[in-house]
Amino acid sequence: MVSQEYALTVDQDRALSALLGIVLIGMPQLERAVRGHGLLQIEFVLLQALAIREDGWRLSDLAQATNMSQSRLSHRMRKLVDRGYVQPRPSPDDGRATIAVITPAGRALLEELKPGYLCQARETLFANLDAGQTRQLADMLTTIAEGIGATCREPAG
Repeated sequence: MVSQEYALTVDQDRALSALLGIVLIGMPQLERAVRGHGLLQIEFVLLQALAIREDGWRLSDLAQATNMSQSRLSHRMRKLVDRGYVQPRPSPDDGRATIAVITPAGRALLEELKPGYLCQARETLFANLDAGQTRQLADMLTTIAEGIGATCREPAG
């Protein structure tokens, strides 16, 4: 039996159970939308992040923004570089830093995958929600993500 001080309320328990269902069932469905092209979802996310920054990302900033260790990011980047989707460049500001830039092939792959991925996201996550519920969900998830430092946004500064 769990001590009362550690117990969740009924609504907290429902929310946690639903979130686990999304993570364990919904996220693998999204993963399948890119898996057919030999990518993992995190690699798709990395390509998306690189696509919005013409001048690329410092690898350390990208690791921080995606909550990845340097070694995990390096492994994922090596695969994307080997496949011609990403090009590493030395930083013009700091010779010790590396900048990752999406290549035309990476951008083309992203554009090819995006419609199916977004369709799967709509079907998996939003099909049973109306516009107001979607807005509320976005607000709640943003609050949670910001509270744990998981915004997947470019670091300030």
